[in-house]
Amino acid sequence: MAQDTLAGRHALVTGGAQGLGAGMAQALAAAGAQVMIGDVQEDLAAETASALGGKATRLDVTDEASWEAAVGATIEQLGGFDILVNNAGIELSSLIVDIDAGDLRKMLEVNVLGTALGVKHALRAMRPDGAAGKGGAIVNVSSVAATIAFPGIAGYSATKSAVDRLTRVAAFEAGKLGLGVRVNCVYPGLVPTAMGQKLAVDMAELGLFESPEAAVGAVVEQTPLGRLGEVADMADAVVFLASDQARFITGIGLPVDGGMGM
Repeated sequence: MAQDTLAGRHALVTGGAQGLGAGMAQALAAAGAQVMIGDVQEDLAAETASALGGKATRLDVTDEASWEAAVGATIEQLGGFDILVNNAGIELSSLIVDIDAGDLRKMLEVNVLGTALGVKHALRAMRPDGAAGKGGAIVNVSSVAATIAFPGIAGYSATKSAVDRLTRVAAFEAGKLGLGVRVNCVYPGLVPTAMGQKLAVDMAELGLFESPEAAVGAVVEQTPLGRLGEVADMADAVVFLASDQARFITGIGLPVDGGMGM
């Protein structure tokens, strides 16, 4: 993306302290946006933000008051708020016959409730009578797990499917109500971040594959482009959906998975 694609924009990235979120924050900053990283890992978030010339704030995406504070900090410290990247998420692997209710609740709270609260508070701030009031773009992070059947991740797949549906309803409401906000989501494929690597280990420990390497090989085998995703692949897609180049795009799920979910 061009360095000035997002010049003058103000972005809040959840779960931006590390992994995909950090890469997305870096890409937004490289495209010209001012970036606020919201994360429960305050020290790491501050370190990541400092490296890209941005700001950081504590954000527990499952807590309404925390969202209000983070949005307020974004507007106050950056001077506006017109991009939200709802990236924060967790994955806890399990066979369906062994699903733990507590683990499933955690994923529902972070992946579904956290995303819903983010959309809620972004729309309120970005709409014409909101605290920021200039419209904008919301990009939710779903997963290829919402579009394929892969063993060991039923709970995660269910929550990421919910993110997709939430995105589409929010886009419809925002358009119909004239809020001036586009709402889209991306479906990242497997990326060898700490979370992606742990998933491969989990698959082996559940007895689904002989080794973590075999689990990764199965993903690559199902991917027409023949490789795992890279952080930059996902980050560039987010920048595109947040930019004016996507100005007539809303309510979509963009696969960034090398064709795995086709």
